[in-house]
Amino acid sequence: MIEPRSRTPGTIDREIPSSLNQLYQEVILDHYRKPRNKGHLDEATHVITMNNPLCGDVIELMLRVEGGSIAEARFLGRGCSISQASASMLTGRVLGKSLEQALEISGKFTHLLHGDGAMLSDDDLGDLRTLAGVSKFPVRIKCALLAWNCLEELGDATDEDSGSG
Repeated sequence: MIEPRSRTPGTIDREIPSSLNQLYQEVILDHYRKPRNKGHLDEATHVITMNNPLCGDVIELMLRVEGGSIAEARFLGRGCSISQASASMLTGRVLGKSLEQALEISGKFTHLLHGDGAMLSDDDLGDLRTLAGVSKFPVRIKCALLAWNCLEELGDATDEDSGSG
């Protein structure tokens, strides 16, 4: 008799089905080969560059915020397919959102990559849920989170600016 594997409730099973693995790979490759919103943003109101010194990934995230909403999001960068695909997906996911809403999505995405299985059913994440497979590779989590860390830093800087009055 095969014993069931013990799992912590609410965590993503590290044994992802091959069909999901294939989807995960296709989405990453699509965004890597045909990145969305990649390029310089002349009218950016928020810009930050971060790197992952362990693997050499670099992301520059640029946002144009108007009337409290992200009107445009672009990125520049180089690195592995995961970091570039994640940045591409970020720029599409935050459009039209307030910075606060974008930061909420960022928090949920971070939880997803750290194995929180409840995030797989969260519609706020949309296509980002296909990156759940990154949780199988702990060293790649930093790659997937690099652009999102940029967003978090921008949010922190905005909070500090608005709090100093």
